[in-house]
Amino acid sequence: MYSINPMQYNTKLIKNAKIVNEGKVFEGDILIEGELIKEVSDSISAKSADVQIIDAEGNYVFPGVIDDQVHFREPGLTHKADIASESRAALAGGITSFIEMPNTNPQTTTVEKLEEKFEIAANTSFANYSFMFGGTNDNLEEILKVNPKTVAGLKLFLGSSTGNMLVDNPEVLEKIFSSTDMVISVHCEDEATIRKNMEAHLAEFGEDIPIEKHPIIRSEEACYLSSSKAIELAKKTGARLHVFHLSTGKETQLFTNKIPLKDKKITAEVCIHHLWFSDEDYAKKGTHIKWNPAVKTAKDRDLLWKALLDDRIDVIATDHAPHTLEEKNNKYTKAPSGGPLVQHALVAMLEMYHKGKIGLPKIVEKMAHNPAILFQVEKRGYIKAGYFADLVIVDLNSPWSVKKENILYKCGWSPFEGTTFKSRITHTFLNGSLVYNNFKVLDVKVAKRLTFNR
Repeated sequence: MYSINPMQYNTKLIKNAKIVNEGKVFEGDILIEGELIKEVSDSISAKSADVQIIDAEGNYVFPGVIDDQVHFREPGLTHKADIASESRAALAGGITSFIEMPNTNPQTTTVEKLEEKFEIAANTSFANYSFMFGGTNDNLEEILKVNPKTVAGLKLFLGSSTGNMLVDNPEVLEKIFSSTDMVISVHCEDEATIRKNMEAHLAEFGEDIPIEKHPIIRSEEACYLSSSKAIELAKKTGARLHVFHLSTGKETQLFTNKIPLKDKKITAEVCIHHLWFSDEDYAKKGTHIKWNPAVKTAKDRDLLWKALLDDRIDVIATDHAPHTLEEKNNKYTKAPSGGPLVQHALVAMLEMYHKGKIGLPKIVEKMAHNPAILFQVEKRGYIKAGYFADLVIVDLNSPWSVKKENILYKCGWSPFEGTTFKSRITHTFLNGSLVYNNFKVLDVKVAKRLTFNR
């Protein structure tokens, strides 16, 4: 596909597209006026010479991806990443909106610190943004001050976390679940189980625990025990619960596909790395694929795919969590968990489309429509008249390889290095403006704070 002149027109017309939206793939045109989609139709003619025509040349147009779980490391950990660098990488990956987590430094556990992060994003973010507020054992008063119409939701760490963000007081947990109408997103791993497993492995191996032991230390049991307790508490209190990054097949049994997403009180997410890697990859990738929860067995991966496709799992996200290579290259006990993913998440799922594992409408459903429904994001996640023009043009047959020189993460590495993807994101539009064009993020800042229909 040819490059588009980056000059911004108020009116744009995307022609000859294969539009992927609401369970269908159909040929048509998309008219954009200002920030919004004006019309979606089989054929639209330009009404004046002031319309910028973008010929999609039979390529696919998706609604921009909404990533409901990222760690962009700002404030306090900006040697790893920052909002500007990672939001640029997100646009290159077709992610137009992100929801960032509270375990920064300082942590986002007061309304004051939350607003400071919003101010940083307003000045530096290249993609649309919102943040989760962090719950702790002692900040219920602050939680109750949060305006649910302007904040994505509440995040609770029920497994290992830095500082005081581990919520391990059952009385406090029940009080939080009973007191807020916000979506409560949880990281579920049972801390006591992990600690016991770690002590046993330290006794056997000392500090040089083989990386292959990571999914045994952070075990299926630790995940299932914590997830099942959180779900039990949500049912008891009526809380709106979203369980982040499922990693085991056993956990998928806890969720239902019997009711529409909009009516579900308990929902689930799976991340790219748990759909792509398995414990067989530790031998080659080492600590570069060390995540919490751990990448587990190929059988777990297969069962996660099954639950994703039958709609027990509602959302695909990244849990983008960069660390420097120097940090990741430490031995097991010192290497931090997490890795960068936003630039390569959508193309990784498109690779699974090429392998026959998932259809294009299902990818769009899990990465754009469902996050919008789940978090009640206003006027995003769909290709519809009246919605913000967050759009991604994808060429499904333009192979490229992930190399150091085309990685946009501040940390400068990717677990996908050396991988050749068949599909390429050629253009990204944000709020009606072209912001990414054939491997180049344009110096156009039109990002907005996400708003919510609550």
